[in-house]
Amino acid sequence: MTGNLFQLYHVLSRRQLLAGLLGGSAWLAANGGPLQNTAETPTFSPEFAKAKLTPEDEQLLEDMEKTEFQFFWEQANPATGLVKDRANVHQTDRSTVASIAATGFGLTAIAIGQQRNYVSLADARERVITTLRFLWEKMPNHRGFFYHFADVNTGERIWDSEVSSIDTALLLCGVLTCRAHFRSSQIARLATDIFNRVEWTWLSEDTELLPHGWSPEGGFLPYKWSGYSELMMMYLLGLGSEKYPLPIGAWKAWHRPTFEYEGLRYIGSFAPLFIHQYSQAWFDFRGKQDEYIDYFKNSIIATEVHRRFCIELGKRFPDYSADLWGITASDSAHGYVVWGGPPETGPIDGTVVPSAPAGSLPFLPRDTLRVLHNMRNNYPQSWSKYGFVNAFNPLTKWYDTDVIGIDTGISMIMAENLRTGFVWETFMKNPEAVRGLERAGFQSF
Repeated sequence: MTGNLFQLYHVLSRRQLLAGLLGGSAWLAANGGPLQNTAETPTFSPEFAKAKLTPEDEQLLEDMEKTEFQFFWEQANPATGLVKDRANVHQTDRSTVASIAATGFGLTAIAIGQQRNYVSLADARERVITTLRFLWEKMPNHRGFFYHFADVNTGERIWDSEVSSIDTALLLCGVLTCRAHFRSSQIARLATDIFNRVEWTWLSEDTELLPHGWSPEGGFLPYKWSGYSELMMMYLLGLGSEKYPLPIGAWKAWHRPTFEYEGLRYIGSFAPLFIHQYSQAWFDFRGKQDEYIDYFKNSIIATEVHRRFCIELGKRFPDYSADLWGITASDSAHGYVVWGGPPETGPIDGTVVPSAPAGSLPFLPRDTLRVLHNMRNNYPQSWSKYGFVNAFNPLTKWYDTDVIGIDTGISMIMAENLRTGFVWETFMKNPEAVRGLERAGFQSF
């Protein structure tokens, strides 16, 4: 499946992920998931301590970040700043579908790229200003929220995509990162205007549980962000808004189901590994927690559980081992698939997804680096001009032709956070981020 058909499959699958796996309490209850909030801290072991990076580690991470940056620089329209949802790594990519989430990752990538001298300060500032000006002046929006997919050249809505709450949040994280990093009054003004235009109070007018989105044809989507997932960034941004703040009760409204695997207990969902990664790409949860849990530690445990789960799957799929693991929503030989675990989700077939370990680099440095070194050294077809391809299957010799912006983005950001903490430290300079955590009841320890 190629071109627009592959992208359409991606759209439909993502909607099914949001609606089916994270959509509501009724679905969780029907599938045996506990609904009660829990204040119990998961088991944690010193074995998860951060490892010191070797020169070989640093070189791998540098190669990853430099090539991943090129995706966000080359596969964005320089006149709009919008970043393509995906791109083919073997030929000139002529797709025109941009993703606002990929654009949020792209804005953050520009800040990282400028910090690491992949791009000059002047060029970086120019691209960021162009992007923010387009978002503020020309990009279609509804009450400050943007459509999930848009034409990379015009910004117009693609297909029947929804005005997306979570994808707007991902975009805003990139917008605020650039405001904090670049010393530019123009960037600061545009970024602040874009953020303050978002009407969180409209989104939460009749409920403390935020809906997935809105469409002009049918109004609010029927699904709510009601269970632990990447939703944390969205709720915290809303809580941090001065102009249209969410009620404080919204943070307590969503459920935090407890799971257990081989004696390790953690808060999670029936969903792929990325839900433990995305909010923590920007929000720095290290050394702090709310009344429920230490979310950074929770993601460490969830990643360790996923690693053990994949090793256990090695009995069925002999490519999985301590040297090669990682399954999260991704491309496959048969289209875009929502898979992962535990519990086992989707038609797992031996495919590995580089962004699964890469997106968890700060949580399990030594184990994730072990996998990424193995991929780079022993599976050369998994590497491309934009870093690792989205997915590959050593058992069938299938290698993806594409990279996907949000997966390349989480890999790049988490690589930088492991190395320097740059994105965490930059993003947390924003008063909206600090205020969101404070209003949610986070305290340092």
